[in-house]
Amino acid sequence: MTVVIDNLTPDKRPRHPEKANRPDSEVLRKPSWIRAKAPGAGPEAGVYAETKKIIKDNNLVTVCEEAACPNIGECWSQRHATMMIMGEICTRACAFCNVSTGMPLPLDTDEPARVADAVAKLGLRHIVITSVDRDDLNDGGAQHFADTIYAIRANSPETSIEILTPDFLRKEGALEIVVEARPDVFNHNLETTPRLYLNIRPGARYFHSMRLLQLVKEIDPTIFTKSGIMVGLGESREEVMQVMDDMRSADIDFITIGQYLQPTRKHAPIDRFVTPEEFESYATMARAKGFLMVSATPLTRSSHHADEDFAKLKAAREAQQARQV
Repeated sequence: MTVVIDNLTPDKRPRHPEKANRPDSEVLRKPSWIRAKAPGAGPEAGVYAETKKIIKDNNLVTVCEEAACPNIGECWSQRHATMMIMGEICTRACAFCNVSTGMPLPLDTDEPARVADAVAKLGLRHIVITSVDRDDLNDGGAQHFADTIYAIRANSPETSIEILTPDFLRKEGALEIVVEARPDVFNHNLETTPRLYLNIRPGARYFHSMRLLQLVKEIDPTIFTKSGIMVGLGESREEVMQVMDDMRSADIDFITIGQYLQPTRKHAPIDRFVTPEEFESYATMARAKGFLMVSATPLTRSSHHADEDFAKLKAAREAQQARQV
């Protein structure tokens, strides 16, 4: 029997098959304060192209591209890119996310080395590593995260490492594997308020995600913890304040708050655009509640300005420790 593999016909599989039959929702017109730099434009176009080439030459995936991040032009023009490991297909189907969903391919065991090579070529002082959810793996991909951290440490010992992980739901022992690799920053996003979880993040559990971040600090208090939420999904101001309080109870160091932007008409609709003044108010409240670092603007994303923010985060901890002496 002869098997013919068609490599010429484009893949017709939809990115989000679970959303295909949903009715189209209205896409609100963006207000004047939602403006991002066009990718590959301006005097930094050469650096943008160089960053893109290094990523492609190393056969890597970035969340910048897969999640249609509005800040890709700014970040890649500064040689900042957030690597997305373990493939480009996620086993979850969150209502807000533009990453493809379905059954992923087997893990690529050479990927950690390629990520480490790209980090060295880009000359990064700080790298953010994220991933798709891999509910199909016994450890949720924890060992692959650890292997990537170890590979970067061996290749670029001066580079600080920030990871943005899945929740490792029902993956006993997975968190410990990742924490043992000692990333500098452990980020796991809560994404939204508890009331909205069923519609926005149906495969996750709010308390589990919060407890995950708390456990990181219990296992290794030296690791910075970070989490973020989107606003504009229908949450109330009081609910956002409650999430802040929950985060502080879990000893989370860094909170990010950004505007939800609807990827397609099949995704969760935008309830409203939160004004810059409201974001500043959220930032003021968060600082008053004791976070070491706060980023709250319409275009704030988890890894936006991560390099500069990590330096500020370290300085804030040192200042806090100095006051306690």
